[in-house]
Amino acid sequence: MSIADNIKRLKNETETIKVQLIAVSKTKSEEEIKEAYDAGQRVFGENMVQELVDKYEHLPKDIEWHLIGHLQSNKVKYIAPFISMIQSVDSLKLLQEIDKHAQKHSRVIDCLLQVYIADEETKYGLGFDEIIELLRSEEFTVLKNVRIRGLMGIATNTENEKQINEEFYELKTFFDGIKQSFFRKDGSFDTLSMGMSSDYKLAIEQGSNMVRLGSTIFGQRVIKHWKNN
Repeated sequence: MSIADNIKRLKNETETIKVQLIAVSKTKSEEEIKEAYDAGQRVFGENMVQELVDKYEHLPKDIEWHLIGHLQSNKVKYIAPFISMIQSVDSLKLLQEIDKHAQKHSRVIDCLLQVYIADEETKYGLGFDEIIELLRSEEFTVLKNVRIRGLMGIATNTENEKQINEEFYELKTFFDGIKQSFFRKDGSFDTLSMGMSSDYKLAIEQGSNMVRLGSTIFGQRVIKHWKNN
């Protein structure tokens, strides 16, 4: 199936149940992204800051760009003018840096706190207790140019569906608890980003309302990797 066909099929699958589709376009060419765009996709996720900035310069300006990969504090300034959401906030220091650069551009930047749920040392994210500590801190309360929209998590890369389900269930339960404890009167805390191409159906079953899909949209084709200019 073509990229356009995949977009249409997935939109039919997700929109009826109010799940937002993020097209993960890392390493994909501008032509491939434009094909998805022409099929109606407007939200794209990137991992690398330089690649994201280059694509932002060349592609339609009504695209909503999400940073979904690990973000270093010193790279925030490059995406602060235009980024729609940063899904991978994994420290108070990073949140403070985002707030600082958002203020410079008179913006409020939407963020998700990345939660460490996988049984893998290679994944980034905050522990449950670290998120509670962050949200209770005085340093967090003074931040005015970031808005916490919800949580993001990446499950263990395994074929064990029981383990994946348990990880997603724990994150959904934690999300509900955080919303009740810290954002009960804040309707904008509404996003639980769980699920990638290999496990998004399990994630949706466990309560995800945002999925990040790459190969399901763009296929497994071998292409040249994006080169930094």
